[in-house]
Amino acid sequence: MTTERTEDYLKVIEKIIERKGYAQVKDVSRELELSSPSVTGMFKKLTKMGFINYEKYGGVTLTPEGEKIAKCTMEKHGVIRDFLLILGLEDEIADHDACKIEHVLAPETFEVLTKFVEFMNMKEEWPYWLDHFNHYCETGEYINCIPNAKENCPVHGKKKAQA
Repeated sequence: MTTERTEDYLKVIEKIIERKGYAQVKDVSRELELSSPSVTGMFKKLTKMGFINYEKYGGVTLTPEGEKIAKCTMEKHGVIRDFLLILGLEDEIADHDACKIEHVLAPETFEVLTKFVEFMNMKEEWPYWLDHFNHYCETGEYINCIPNAKENCPVHGKKKAQA
């Protein structure tokens, strides 16, 4: 079982390797906003745990197990972030919250969230009920209108003029 801290380190190492081809203490230190000695200490622990290959004053690579954990954490982050964006949260908030949630999500919950995000990405048009949800979030007003009945929907069309 890995800790949140371990997963964060492995995820950051993987991102740096993807971006630049290799990672060093200074890269991870900069990314996590930690001191180089703190990162070096964690690298020693991750090496003992079998998640990274680390050479002092050199680079760091992920072992197959470390890469598996990093990619899994990154996948969780992406799905959660996409879900939060669908709900209407701003990028920065969605990204920050996804970083926290990715570590505590039950596999069953992650599976359902993944299916929901995939389902939403397959749709050609934005579901009307999400517009209604966003309207509710902004105004506190619940709308009960029928899809495609735009003439009576305050979100999708103008209300019919009273006679």
